[in-house]
Amino acid sequence: MKSPELTVYRRRLPHWRMDSVTYFVTWRLADSQRLLNSDDRTVVAMAIEHFAGQRYEILVYVVMDDHVHVLVRPYEGISLEKVVHSWKSFTAHRLQKEFGRTGAVWQDEFFDRIVRDDEELVEKANYILGNPLKRWPDLREYRWIGFGQ
Repeated sequence: MKSPELTVYRRRLPHWRMDSVTYFVTWRLADSQRLLNSDDRTVVAMAIEHFAGQRYEILVYVVMDDHVHVLVRPYEGISLEKVVHSWKSFTAHRLQKEFGRTGAVWQDEFFDRIVRDDEELVEKANYILGNPLKRWPDLREYRWIGFGQ
């Protein structure tokens, strides 16, 4: 059995790519942007869920007030860059058009990491799920968390 090929490239951050792997992905609001309110977060969550099951598998995600975390497994032939670009581009245009944001909505680059084993998968999923409570310790409910199909 042939092992998957690893491709590595660098912009400001290093990016490692392989087929059939799960990625932990994070992207942030541009420094000039106000925090995401509930309507903004709903737009982002809907964008993440839109092509789930068609272009990628979503294991878990959270949309916070200034950043997003996703555990995603792109389907074969679909690059992580295209998936994340579609999320960021669609949501930026929608937030600009419908909610009056101007300028770059998201920072240009995103952080990604190949999840190497089940232990790391559980650790990243718990990190994502715990992110809202870490930020807001008195939180009782958080609507912008999603799980895989």
